[in-house]
Amino acid sequence: MRQILERASKNIGGDFYSANEIIHYFKEKEIDKDWSLCEIPRTETSKWTHNYHRYPAKFIPQLVEKLMDEYVMNVNSHINDPFMGCGTTIVSALSRGYKASGTDINHIAYLITKVKSTPIEPTLLKSKVNQFLKQLSFLEDNQISIFTPSIEPLIPSKYRDRIDYWFTEDNKYDLGVILRAIYNEENINIRDFYLVAFSHILKNCSLWLQSSTKPTRDLNKKPSRPYFVLKTHLMKMLKGNEDFYNFIPDKVKINLNEYLNISLQDARKQSVDNETVDLIITSSPYVTSYEYADLHQLSDIWLYFTDDLTEYKTKFIGTSYKKYDNINLSSLIAKNIVSQMSLVHKKKAKEIEAFYIDMEEVFNESYRILKKGGRCCFVIGNTKYKGIDVLNAEVFAESLQYAGFILDRIIKREIPSKILPQKRDEKTGRFASNSKANCEAYPVEYIIIGLKE
Repeated sequence: MRQILERASKNIGGDFYSANEIIHYFKEKEIDKDWSLCEIPRTETSKWTHNYHRYPAKFIPQLVEKLMDEYVMNVNSHINDPFMGCGTTIVSALSRGYKASGTDINHIAYLITKVKSTPIEPTLLKSKVNQFLKQLSFLEDNQISIFTPSIEPLIPSKYRDRIDYWFTEDNKYDLGVILRAIYNEENINIRDFYLVAFSHILKNCSLWLQSSTKPTRDLNKKPSRPYFVLKTHLMKMLKGNEDFYNFIPDKVKINLNEYLNISLQDARKQSVDNETVDLIITSSPYVTSYEYADLHQLSDIWLYFTDDLTEYKTKFIGTSYKKYDNINLSSLIAKNIVSQMSLVHKKKAKEIEAFYIDMEEVFNESYRILKKGGRCCFVIGNTKYKGIDVLNAEVFAESLQYAGFILDRIIKREIPSKILPQKRDEKTGRFASNSKANCEAYPVEYIIIGLKE
């Protein structure tokens, strides 16, 4: 039987691998230890601006760098990420002097990526941050006196009920004052820098159960006071900005607009010209995992990113709020998964089907923007829901071929550094603690690499 070959140079002719061949290959595939990157310390995975904001399921910059080492041949290359998330690919590309483009439908993801990839002159930023913290220093004391500066708290009225649900009265006041001071900053890059810090501290300052990837309250939690955690985090961000500013090539710093093209947009329709991208590196949403809009709802309500949270959720790929009728999947593996799931959970089957339909459009868009000879690298994991194997990686491998790609390489790696729900109860399909669960949710992940000939 034919084998999927590890290198495009050995795969001339563009064989189309069947669903059965792909499934067989994945069953036999061994873990590539060189790609696990287990030995890299946390200080390195959070270097530069990568520690600005917590983000679920982000991959480490060293994985992006290793893929660029493998496949980037030109110093003027263009790297793209259709699901840019918190900007790991974008920052890594800019750090090497490459052009970087990307999209994300998530407002906070766009803001984080924008700030992480925008180096600010360190002396200016340090001076601004010190002035900002000094202006808010009265929040260090719990007592308000006649000498306290008059700053009217900015608390979004539309989501006042949600804010009341998550935050204590004292923290609501402090956060409102901080937000008002942020919006008084005229320099938009520095204002956005503050907003990312503000967004990052919201979970610490709320009743959100800190260890949960779901919106769950911990009524026994003692929330952190906003000023103190903000000050600490801004100091960390100052160091990250300085390191990034000193590392990034001067040509990028001077002409950032020429090198950076990111947008708040659907991954299925990117603002990128035909055949202009050399390499795509991305990690797509994980179907049956969690809702990104729910996960970032504290930022959404405080920063007023949407008028309608429910409608906003329907825009996300991989969400449970989306389904399609009368659209046929190309992938036979995907069809089989949906068929099996429909026997045990019809609603989940429609969610999974919608995810694969959306991803087929993303693969088509990736083919459009890639140059001939360019590659796309999709990082994805498999899981199991109510006893049904959800073979995302196999579906991606088959679907890339329908988009026109040659199936170039498949890498199987351990994921020691990703923040993902690790255990699932096999009967209910819900994520659970290690002691109560009986199957791995995402034990390994794959990098599916397609070549455009």
